[in-house]
Formats: sequence, C-alpha cells, structure tokens
Amino acid sequence: MHPVLRKQLDCLAGGDLDALLDNYAPDATLVRFDHVASGIEEVRATMRGYLAARPELVELSQYAESGDTVFYRATMEVGGQRRDTFGTLVIKDGKIWRQTAGFTA
Repeated sequence: MHPVLRKQLDCLAGGDLDALLDNYAPDATLVRFDHVASGIEEVRATMRGYLAARPELVELSQYAESGDTVFYRATMEVGGQRRDTFGTLVIKDGKIWRQTAGFTA
C-alpha cells in the first residue's frame, strides 16, 4: 500500500485533523459528487465535517497503484452506517494533490 494512503487511513482512524491535512499539498483539490474543495482551507473544512462522522475502515477491498495515482475501493463505517466507498489519490511531492471520493448508492 502506498505510504500516503496508509497515512491517510491512520489519520482518519485517529481523528487527527492536523495530521490529516499534513498529508495534502497546499493547492490540493478534493472532488466529491456533492462538493469540490479547492485549496487547503476548503479541504480542512470538508475533512472536519467528515471526521465528525467518525469514519472507520472496515475493509480495503480493492487497490491499484500506477506511478503517482492510487485507486481504491473500501467499506467504511461512517456516521454509524456501513458504506461502500471509492476514490483516487494523485500524489505530488509526497502529498495528496488531487483526490476524488464517493459512496456507492
């Protein structure tokens, strides 16, 4: 597993917003179906809300990596509900530069 994804999962499990944000580039963009966060302050606000739902990894079911891009599918416990999730991380200089994240229906 790519160390940036490993750190991401560890920070989510620990609920550590500052450590989580340290994983992002200052000009990061996070794209979700309901929201696009551009820049670290918007990512901070988005992740603060996500951490409030206490996300917990249940299972990393699929994982692929090529160069600077990581693609994953996982089951997460979010807000007390199990949700199937998927996303991509594009890594630049050891930080998340671009991210997509979503839940399946």
